[in-house]
Amino acid sequence: MRNALPFDRWHKSYPKPHCGDVPCKCGTRSRPLYPSADHGRGLRWQARYVDHLGRERRVSFREWHEAHGHLNQHSLPGQEERERGQAHRGRNVSFYAAQMIGRKRSRGKRRSTVDLYDGHLRNHILPFAGDRPAALLRRSDSTAFVDHLLRTPSLRSPRSVVQVFKTWRILINYMMDEDVPLPVNTVSRIELPEVSCSTEVALTPDRVAAVAAAMRQIEPHYEIAVWLASCAGLRRGEVLGLKWEHIDWERNLLCIREQRLRGQDAPLKTKASSATLPVDAFLIGQLARHLARFAPPGAESRLLHTKGRDRAAVEPGGPGLVVTNTHGQPVRLSHFYRRWHQALERAGLPPRTRFHQLKRFYTSTLAMSGEHDPKTVQLLSRHARFSETWDTYAQPPRAAAGLRVNVFSSAFSVAS
Repeated sequence: MRNALPFDRWHKSYPKPHCGDVPCKCGTRSRPLYPSADHGRGLRWQARYVDHLGRERRVSFREWHEAHGHLNQHSLPGQEERERGQAHRGRNVSFYAAQMIGRKRSRGKRRSTVDLYDGHLRNHILPFAGDRPAALLRRSDSTAFVDHLLRTPSLRSPRSVVQVFKTWRILINYMMDEDVPLPVNTVSRIELPEVSCSTEVALTPDRVAAVAAAMRQIEPHYEIAVWLASCAGLRRGEVLGLKWEHIDWERNLLCIREQRLRGQDAPLKTKASSATLPVDAFLIGQLARHLARFAPPGAESRLLHTKGRDRAAVEPGGPGLVVTNTHGQPVRLSHFYRRWHQALERAGLPPRTRFHQLKRFYTSTLAMSGEHDPKTVQLLSRHARFSETWDTYAQPPRAAAGLRVNVFSSAFSVAS
C-alpha cells in the first residue's frame, strides 16, 4: 500500500521526548521536529512506494513537492491495482497473443489482416517471447526483438522487419489495454531499419497493352483481368470476384460490392472500396468481347440486353464470375500468377512487376489526364484517404520524364 505523502528522512516519525529526544531548529513551537540519525545528510524528502511488480522503491528529492509529484506519478493507487498486477504476472505473452487473435476474429475483422497478424505471431513473435511473463516485458525487449528480426534469414528486407514489428507493437498495445502493467515506453522510439522507397516499374499504355496481348496468347480467359485492373483500378480480389450482373451495360458502370479471397466471396478491403464505378467505353468494349468469347451459351444476349430500374444496385449472385479458368470455374490464385509471370516475360517486363501496379497505372493516368480534379481521382480510385491517392498511387514517372521547366526564363527576361 503506497504512502500518501513523502517521507521526511531528516526527522523522526515517532519521537520519544521522554527518552531524551530534543527538538531541532527545523520545527516550530506548535509543531516540533526531532532529528533522525540522517539529519542534514543527503536529500531530505523521500518517495516510498511499491511498484506494479511488488518491488519497494525509494527515491529521494531536495524539495517536498518534487517527491510528492514523483510519488503520484509512479506509485500504485492502492491494493486493488497491486492485486491486478500480481494476477497478470502469471500470464505469458502467448496467452495474450491467442486472446488478441481470437478477439479480432470474433469482432469480424478482415480475415486477411488477422491472418497476417497470426502469421507474424507464430513465426516470429512467439518463438522470441511467447513464454515470457507479459508483465515483465520492457523497452529493452523491443530493441532486442528488432535485433533478432534482423538476424532472421527468412526476413530478407528491412520492410519485412518493420511489418513484423508493427504486429509486435499492436500486441503490446493490446496487453496494455488489457491492464497488463507495462511501461508506457515499451514500444516507443524504437530504432527500426531504414526502408528505402521501392523503385517500381513505370507502366505505360504500351506496356499494359503488351501484357494484355501476351496474356491473350498464354491464357485468353485472363486477358480481361489486365483490362479491369488497368482501366477500372480493381484490385486482384475484386477482379476475380466481379460477376456479370455487376455490370451496367447501358450506363457504363461497374458495381463493386465484394471480392474473392481464398476461393470464396469476401468483404472488400475498406468501406471506400465499395462503389458504383463509372468506366470508359473502351473497357465496356473489352468486357463485351470477353463475354462473346467465354460466356455460357445463352448468357450473352440475356446479359447485354437485360434492363432494370437500377442496374447499379444489382445484388450479387446469378450468372457467375467474369474471370474464370478454361473450365468456367473460379480462378485458382497460384495458377493465375504463373500465367501473370509468363505474360510479363513474353511482354518484356521485369519479373518484379506486380499485378497491383495496374491499379497504380489507373490512378496515375487519371491524375495526368487533367480531366478530373484531385478529389474525383480519389473517389474513382476508391481510397479512404486523400494522401493515399496522391502520395502512394499517383506517381506518374513518365510525366516527370517529359517535363520541361520554362517559368524562370520568362521571369528573368522581364527583369533584364
